[in-house]
Amino acid sequence: MTQDTRSQIPKFITIILQVICVASIIMLLLNSGAKAMNYHWQWYRIPEYLWLKEDGQWYPGDLLEGLMVTLKISSISLICTVVIGFITALLRMSNSIVGRGLARGYIEVIRSTPLLVQIYLLYFVFGPVLGIDRTSTAILALSLFQGAYSAEIFRAGLQGIPRGQREAAESLGLSQIDSYRFVVIPQMFRKIIPPLTNEAVSLVKNSSIVSIMAIFDLTTEGRNIVADTAMPFEVWFTVAAIYLCITLTLSALAVWLERRLSIPNH
Repeated sequence: MTQDTRSQIPKFITIILQVICVASIIMLLLNSGAKAMNYHWQWYRIPEYLWLKEDGQWYPGDLLEGLMVTLKISSISLICTVVIGFITALLRMSNSIVGRGLARGYIEVIRSTPLLVQIYLLYFVFGPVLGIDRTSTAILALSLFQGAYSAEIFRAGLQGIPRGQREAAESLGLSQIDSYRFVVIPQMFRKIIPPLTNEAVSLVKNSSIVSIMAIFDLTTEGRNIVADTAMPFEVWFTVAAIYLCITLTLSALAVWLERRLSIPNH
């Protein structure tokens, strides 16, 4: 294990400690502001929206149910994002004028328009025509949006592989598909894990926008609880903390993958 690899864990722990320090400072400031506004915190009511116990059994509360919807949409969208981004990158690098034109047009259109506008178009215009439901529309919108950004990441990763690697694979008798499968793609993923993790984090945060389609994700459930309880501070800070846990988990997973892929094979 190299020195850089060993330094990744302390670095990640340092980031977590920094987040905790910043969160503590923010909570102190909010507590001071709440006292000035004569606002009474009701944190004791939050657990009932995370889990419930009925007839001796535990059940997920509204926030956890919304979290499950968010994770489902985000995970499926992430898989579709990787597929769309990789195919688009291959088209950008192909010898086909039509393929390059389609890929470039897709990237420019998606990256030049807001995600919210794209969701409205898919939900109110293309969704009824294609006959897809709200959840599928949300997944499609997120996948197309993030796919346009991840395509450039994949293209940069592919271009970073020396041409000699592909020529060596061809000299060994590997087909083009096998060359990509066993030689190009593994090396590419080693290079693009950090920026691809950023895209995954961005996808999770952007998934909150799909709440405009009345999908009962984490953000929608938080909004409904606030409307019923008039506890905006407690609920939204809890929602923010859940999103923070997801993004920190993704960052930890990226560090672990970098460690695994950086270990040389013997």
